[in-house]
Amino acid sequence: MTIPPLILGAARDEAGDPLYDVHVCGLSTDAVLSTNGYAIVPEFGPELLARADTVIVPGTRIAGPRTQGLLDPGLAAALDTIRPGARIVSICTGAFVLGAAGLLDGRRATTHWKFAEMFRSLYPRVHLDENLLFVQDENIWTAAGLAAGIDLCLHLIRTDHGSAVANHAARYCVVPPWREGGQSQFIERQVPEPGVDGTAPTRLWALHHLDHDLDLATLAAHAHMSVRTFTRRFKAETGMAPGAWVLQQRLRHARHLLESTDLAIDEVARGAGMGTAAVLRHHMRAELGVPPLAYRKTFREHWETA
Repeated sequence: MTIPPLILGAARDEAGDPLYDVHVCGLSTDAVLSTNGYAIVPEFGPELLARADTVIVPGTRIAGPRTQGLLDPGLAAALDTIRPGARIVSICTGAFVLGAAGLLDGRRATTHWKFAEMFRSLYPRVHLDENLLFVQDENIWTAAGLAAGIDLCLHLIRTDHGSAVANHAARYCVVPPWREGGQSQFIERQVPEPGVDGTAPTRLWALHHLDHDLDLATLAAHAHMSVRTFTRRFKAETGMAPGAWVLQQRLRHARHLLESTDLAIDEVARGAGMGTAAVLRHHMRAELGVPPLAYRKTFREHWETA
């Protein structure tokens, strides 16, 4: 619950003024006992939800959403007061609350990988992907584990105010502005054998050669491994297949070029190793839901009005 006030509270404009007005509310202003040995006293009651632009639900262990697929009537009534069009966010098992409220039906979402099967059994109409750190489906955003809540809040800032503001907030909180890979890299798995050379040097090399052909054979040859060994070690270290990782890095680089340069879309595509603008558009629509020009326009408008 402390993640959104901390991260969003660190978002400042050039004059140092806060860009978000962050408050904590509950079903009442009575103290709420946490599972970590202290009580939380909300500043506001549920009346705040009706005028909030963004509502963030933290992780929870309450039985209704977590084990029965049901909401307490008081909580259901409070959520019903959220105004249409407001952005609704969950962190970790907070997704169970959104699921019980029916807000995720027919939508893509994520939650902590450990509770994915339970979530599916309770909310089968939700398109759950526990491999992702966070998911946006229109106005509904869901984050995986607790630290993924940091990633999501930084991405909210990036979406609202641009990368520069998000990066500044990340530096202030001493966290990375963006983490590569998905939640699958944190799922319990066998640790690679000690003393064996890993794929990190090849990953670093690939990041500096994204405009080159980075097929599996090329990557394995750089690492001086067979394709089979390289693939196995790469997935053990990153939680991702090499091809998926390369695509992710190319998309990240394309976004950086769109945000920070005036390069034509074809040049951005070539610089990121996508080949053509059509290929870049396809992948950006699939992964981000927006084409390159719309993505650039969004961030340029934030910069020009800052």
